[in-house]
Amino acid sequence: MSQILIALALIFAELSLLGFGGGNTILPEMQRQVVDVHGWMTAPQFSALFALAQSAPGPNMMLAPLIGWQVAGLAGLAVTTIAVFGPSSILLGVVMGLWRRFKDKPWRRVVQEGLAPITVGLVSASAAVLVTTSDTSWRLAAITAAAAALGMVKRLHPLLVLLGGAVGGFALS
Repeated sequence: MSQILIALALIFAELSLLGFGGGNTILPEMQRQVVDVHGWMTAPQFSALFALAQSAPGPNMMLAPLIGWQVAGLAGLAVTTIAVFGPSSILLGVVMGLWRRFKDKPWRRVVQEGLAPITVGLVSASAAVLVTTSDTSWRLAAITAAAAALGMVKRLHPLLVLLGGAVGGFALS
């Protein structure tokens, strides 16, 4: 069990430091580590945990503690929670101090402008990974397309979209 806890700590601490632009940017690597490399769960199980984490209140990286819980119980939950939130929080404190210090430097604006498209690309890659592992039938693909369209066009509250997806999945099953 301790080897699994160490592996969870190392994976999620690294992911914590790579999660630039938000937690969803690290989903492809998280899924690769948890599903493909370690085989702790299947891709559909990962997608189901992601959906559960997104429907719960709190930070959108609640997926990490859920994975820890699934893999190693309460100890896994504690380890992944500390590993995913600890390193990035410490780094953020250090970087924000430096960021404020250089607030008048012209390169700061250039860095900010360059990071925005990278973040969009990483979030898009995360969406692609989740779509390919979640949409195992045309019905599920239709629910995904409808949720994406509603989210972009109508700008509905995410809980309404989640509820609609749950109702749609129940109705189509």
